[in-house]
Amino acid sequence: MLRVHIVLLWLLALVQFNSVRAQVLPAFGATRAGTTGMQFLKIGPDARSAGLSGNFVALVNDVSAVYWNPAGLALLDTQRYHIQMGQTQYWADIGISYLSAVRRFSGGSALGLSVVGLNSGEMPVTTEFQPFGTGETFTANSSLVGLTYAQSLTDMFSFGISAKWARENLAGVVTQNLLTDFGFAYQIGLRNATLAVCVSNFGVNVRPDGSLQRLRLTGRDTLTEFEEISVPALFRVGLAFDVLNQESHRIRAAVQLNHPTDNRETLGLGGEYAYKKLLFARMGYELGVDEALLPSFGVGFVLPRRFGALRLDYGFNNKTRLGSVHRFTLGIALQ
Repeated sequence: MLRVHIVLLWLLALVQFNSVRAQVLPAFGATRAGTTGMQFLKIGPDARSAGLSGNFVALVNDVSAVYWNPAGLALLDTQRYHIQMGQTQYWADIGISYLSAVRRFSGGSALGLSVVGLNSGEMPVTTEFQPFGTGETFTANSSLVGLTYAQSLTDMFSFGISAKWARENLAGVVTQNLLTDFGFAYQIGLRNATLAVCVSNFGVNVRPDGSLQRLRLTGRDTLTEFEEISVPALFRVGLAFDVLNQESHRIRAAVQLNHPTDNRETLGLGGEYAYKKLLFARMGYELGVDEALLPSFGVGFVLPRRFGALRLDYGFNNKTRLGSVHRFTLGIALQ
């Protein structure tokens, strides 16, 4: 019977995948790099997933499920209220802030609200003939607001869906879009294995609005017409399972296949060690990317309190040319 369930689940994932292939997989071959806009949607906002190098779709069981797999909200701890906030020190002095709140209900359902903001600060305007700057500056900022609903249908199967509004402002040119995420998680049972599938950033093409002044040899001109752009949709399928499960020690491993619309496919590996559900150590690596140098790693701490629990996570990523990225996340669970 277990084998039948596994086969049926894989068939469901395949049908779901094929039904949206026209939007989710619009181009094949090469890397497809540079074919979508709103690149900030691909940046994971939390520290726990960063320590696993993003191999998190089947492992997620905390508030960050609003980004990685909406079905994960149904797997939260029994506390009724969950809050998570984070800060990422990104490249080139770019800052990313993140806040999410989730309310669990009886019957295995959960409702979450999330906000992500990215700000570049002031950047100099450069041209081919003035590579060190024209004396002018511009800013780039992006924001995302999402509403997520998750439900456990049985002890083994849960699903979730998110509705998101995304806005990107690049030097006065504004792009807005309504997007959807949907995913499910299935508890196989063998070694506490979980199979998960998620489609993120499913939406239609949109046209940017605004104007942009361009400095040329003959003077300035203003651009007001822009081509439609698509969003960086992403199909993920992952499997997580216990390598070790004892009273005080637990090790979970994860393998994940990523299929983005604007790049080549990648395969990721990750592992999380837990000591008495209080201390955590994580490591992950993604195969098939151009900028990989060292494995990602992270640590986490859970402090039980009378009102619930406090959780602090740190994640570290290192890239060959761009350098290091540090993420910090604080979580609060309330009875």
